[in-house]
Amino acid sequence: MALVGLVRVSTDKQNVDRQHDALDPICVKVFEEKVSGKLAVSDRPGLSAALGYLRDGDMLCVQEVDRLGRDTLTGLMTLAELFERNISVKVLTGVGAGEHNEMNLLLELALVLASERRRDIVKKTKDGLEAARARGRVGGRRPVMTDALIVQAVALRSKGYSLKQIQPHLRITEGANKGKNPSIGAISQALRVYDASQASDAEVAS
Repeated sequence: MALVGLVRVSTDKQNVDRQHDALDPICVKVFEEKVSGKLAVSDRPGLSAALGYLRDGDMLCVQEVDRLGRDTLTGLMTLAELFERNISVKVLTGVGAGEHNEMNLLLELALVLASERRRDIVKKTKDGLEAARARGRVGGRRPVMTDALIVQAVALRSKGYSLKQIQPHLRITEGANKGKNPSIGAISQALRVYDASQASDAEVAS
């Protein structure tokens, strides 16, 4: 019996080191993917590759059960497909921790709880960002970076510009600092908030 690992995150911005640290030492091979866990198995390159590698009687290992599916239904469908092929599942941590060769209430509960936890995290992140904006702050700073400036900064960053290279292209359009360049700190904070917002949207979609 071979123990084969699967590492999954939803976006390129998310770190996979923690999952690899847990799986690499114990698995003969580890597959990785950075895609939504809501996709069908056929649309998930890492999971599809793992399924192509696994043989009857092998075991697929994940750090937590929600790596198999981003929502309850997708996770259940993925598990059902694995068990139908006589492939067991090993979950290292969380409510569903243990080895499983058939569907059971513990796995179903783990998927439901994971789905609820993720939705709660996304909601809190969005609420925090909205509260900061309502108070005229972006990460604790005055909102010198307007939406237009943020769009401009994002576009320049996508072309490979550093923060220092972006700064001269931006001009504050209102307030006491009108006509000046925003500080590097203000640009950096605005971009971090933008990235957090994008990540939240990706979590909702994933």
